[in-house]
Amino acid sequence: MAEITRRTVLSTTAVAAGALSLPAAASAAPAQVHRGRPLMPSGVASGDVTTDGGVIWARADRPSRMVATLRGPGRSRRTIRGPWVTPGTDHTGKIDLRHLAPGRRHEIEVAFEDEHGRRGETRDLSFTTAATGRAGQSFVWTGDTAGQGWGINPDLGGYTAYATMHATRPDFFVHCGDTIYADGPIEASVTEPDGQVWRNLVIPEVTEVAQTLAQFRGRHRYNHLDDNLTGMYAEVPVLAQWDDHETTNNWYPGEVLEDPRYDVERRVDVLATRSKRAWWEWQPISNGQDRREGQRIHRKVARGKHLDVFCLDMRTFKDPNTPGLERERTSLIGDEQVRWLVTELKRSTATWKVISADLPLGIVVPDGDLQESLSNRDPGAPLGKEIELAWLLREIKDVPGVVWITADVHYCAAHHYSPERAAFTDFSPFWEFVAGPINAGTFGPNEMDATFGPRVDFIKTADYANQSPRGGNQFFGHADIDDDGALTITLRDAKGSVLYTRELSPER
Repeated sequence: MAEITRRTVLSTTAVAAGALSLPAAASAAPAQVHRGRPLMPSGVASGDVTTDGGVIWARADRPSRMVATLRGPGRSRRTIRGPWVTPGTDHTGKIDLRHLAPGRRHEIEVAFEDEHGRRGETRDLSFTTAATGRAGQSFVWTGDTAGQGWGINPDLGGYTAYATMHATRPDFFVHCGDTIYADGPIEASVTEPDGQVWRNLVIPEVTEVAQTLAQFRGRHRYNHLDDNLTGMYAEVPVLAQWDDHETTNNWYPGEVLEDPRYDVERRVDVLATRSKRAWWEWQPISNGQDRREGQRIHRKVARGKHLDVFCLDMRTFKDPNTPGLERERTSLIGDEQVRWLVTELKRSTATWKVISADLPLGIVVPDGDLQESLSNRDPGAPLGKEIELAWLLREIKDVPGVVWITADVHYCAAHHYSPERAAFTDFSPFWEFVAGPINAGTFGPNEMDATFGPRVDFIKTADYANQSPRGGNQFFGHADIDDDGALTITLRDAKGSVLYTRELSPER
């Protein structure tokens, strides 16, 4: 069977009138197609863009060689021939770009060449490197794409909230995790509580839980069938993280699933290995980092004078979910990662140190009868996984400008943590901002744990549990840093309406 592409979808499906229009670049005419030469069915993307470099990503429809042409001032051109892509990488390829000029928009033409050197379809990619001096920037963040069976609905224009984020013209996008829902089958239609029928685009790989490598890869390919997502990725660099649904709900290393849907493989360690391979192939994260760090997801992305972003991995090193209260210290971030984070935060001279976590800090998240979240409902002294966070907060209490962002719980909120309200008091006050989902069921609110003294400053949840994206309760965060370093955080809905604003001044 021929592979379904975004062009196939758009040529066979009428998009409903009145759907949110895309930014101009995302709705441009398709690139020229060269028959018999490599095509690019999944768009292009960039990621981890710093002051002087970044990663570019693309996927071909056949074995071929990735080629990038950087367009400089005037008519100057620089061509970089990247890797040969094969079925071994799901025909995905990446090129690390280094020694780029800071604070400049970089325009790149991406293509693939066949074995005879004949270039096929081309696509344009662009991003802005961070400035090294006194200059502002903005970014958006969210999580949770294609969850709870709410996939690409052509009648509503697909993942329209991605177009909304794109329209804010951010300098980069942080996907805080649940980039796919490997454990959530997508059906052709779902009847909503009010009787409306939600109609999904469906491909074979998304109709059951992912167990094979091909199924995990297919989940990522599915998201790239949406023009809102690929339009944004062609112009906005991605800082990608993973959480649980890239593998299966609330997983931890060593778990063996009892879910009867998993009839091919129930060992989570095996599923997570396949999941991570597919995730790494499909995310614009440096293969150079892959070689140095063994596919280490946690990393720092330096964005100039005013901003360092610290992407965490709160899944790989997680100890088992347990019933009741854990008395002894258990792990969520892991000793190596938490010590890395403390060292890098203390070393950072950026005005703002934004920690992007794939799990919230003070929100209680149950896993059936077990405990999934860091917080454990007990308002007293830190226990279990909270002990790790307490150590971290104590170690960085003299580090200025620390702000946490996250997604995961499928609603948006602003939390202020302060020792004056807390059982554990040896830390400095800080903010945590929660935003998501971006195309999944909406829920909330969840209970808060008082150990670290959170105050809920704002909250916006679903009208009812597992509300579809049609209801508009899809959320993302937007952060704007001005030239002087002042930070303005807004939480927004699927249409871009500002629901909440918090202005933060840099500490001098």
